[in-house]
Amino acid sequence: MKRLTNKQIQHLYWRAGFGISYQELETVNTLSKDQIVDQLFENHTAIAPLQMDFGALLKNPRELSKEERRKLRQLRNTKMTELNLLWLNQLISTENMLREKMTLFFHDHFAVRLRTPRACIHLNNVIRKNALENFGDMLMEVSKSPAMLIFLNNRQNRKDHPNENFAREVMELFTLGRDNGYTENDIKEAARAFTGWNFTKMGSFVFRSAHHDYGSKTILEKTGNFTGEDVIRILLEEKQTARYICQKLYQYFVNDTIVDVHVEKLTEVLYNSNYDLSAVMKSLLKSNWFYKPVNIGSKIKSPIELIVGLSRPFKVTYENPKVLLYLQKKLNQMLFFPPNVAGWPGGKAWIDNSTLMLRLKLPSLTLNIGVIEWDETPSENTMMKQQLYQKMKTKLQKKVKATPNWNSFLTIAKQKNKTELIDYLIQPELSPAAQTSILDLSEDHLKNYVTAVLSLPEYQLC
Repeated sequence: MKRLTNKQIQHLYWRAGFGISYQELETVNTLSKDQIVDQLFENHTAIAPLQMDFGALLKNPRELSKEERRKLRQLRNTKMTELNLLWLNQLISTENMLREKMTLFFHDHFAVRLRTPRACIHLNNVIRKNALENFGDMLMEVSKSPAMLIFLNNRQNRKDHPNENFAREVMELFTLGRDNGYTENDIKEAARAFTGWNFTKMGSFVFRSAHHDYGSKTILEKTGNFTGEDVIRILLEEKQTARYICQKLYQYFVNDTIVDVHVEKLTEVLYNSNYDLSAVMKSLLKSNWFYKPVNIGSKIKSPIELIVGLSRPFKVTYENPKVLLYLQKKLNQMLFFPPNVAGWPGGKAWIDNSTLMLRLKLPSLTLNIGVIEWDETPSENTMMKQQLYQKMKTKLQKKVKATPNWNSFLTIAKQKNKTELIDYLIQPELSPAAQTSILDLSEDHLKNYVTAVLSLPEYQLC
């Protein structure tokens, strides 16, 4: 029976979710690797769609006065704010961690940027429903969603006047990957096949036959009177589609640096299972290479992973939840607002001069009202760190106003020594500088000690 170390289990739970509690870690560390992974899937089959009331948004703008239309736009913006916080709170509180993490992955893969809350929540729920099921089904349903049809202009795609936006992105970003086996002519021909795809006022997909180009089309060397559904089928028949999806899964869940032999094994699983996402994710999470030291603590946490990962174990509440929007904006990842159709670049792009200081300060702001009390004798090094934190302290403290619940965490943390605490809180090995900075910190003030450890640069990695 292959057993995982605590560090490997934490690695699994950070990649497949947003970390693991002490209690759960002590429960699952008696199981084998395959048992833990199987349990992850068994415990995360439930689907909890986001739900909001959009009744007031169903009015026809053409029947409203100028002032009423202005208020309707304001209401849409308000609902987008509510939707953002609704999903973020679900990420923080959910028991269906794996499904929500997969939803977050595909939220980036099928990136849509709209201020249309009804369309956005519908797309988010479509992704969540299919996130651990069949990629082909998800691709078809996403492609027919109002959000995608609006964002990539397919409502304007009509015979004699084809719009190539959706056809281009479905090949370049959603299936084959950029410059992978398709031509400009394939895009033009596919655009003709997608003519007539639209939706009703209530958001249901509709095929408008009068707008469809019924002529013969040649796509990826196949010729016929193809429809949009045919194009998606043709793209799924290409093994490159499975390969591209597995490359993205590998970079998101394993390591930014791809190992081709591992991706090829995943590709075989995904393609031969007819795009079963649970099958490929089980293969990934049960592999031995997933748990190699080179992959542990190798990825920079996304802003959402950072915020959720801090909020979950300490059950943090926020006096004004809108501060979570502020943090997302300042850290350059606001849910439902990717920078473009390619999504967030991720990796090292998460860290720059404008985000690094806030990232390092976030644990103390969230868990200890912005204060880190360094117990060691003041030195040039610690004074510089205090000055760094102090620059942002006043402005951010006024905004954040977070209240953590330390009780359950401290109950178990008090039973651990310094090394055990660090191993639990930090995924990568500490650098010599980090080891020096916390060497003389007292464990007597446990809150301050934990906050200081979480403020280390290494906490930015998972």
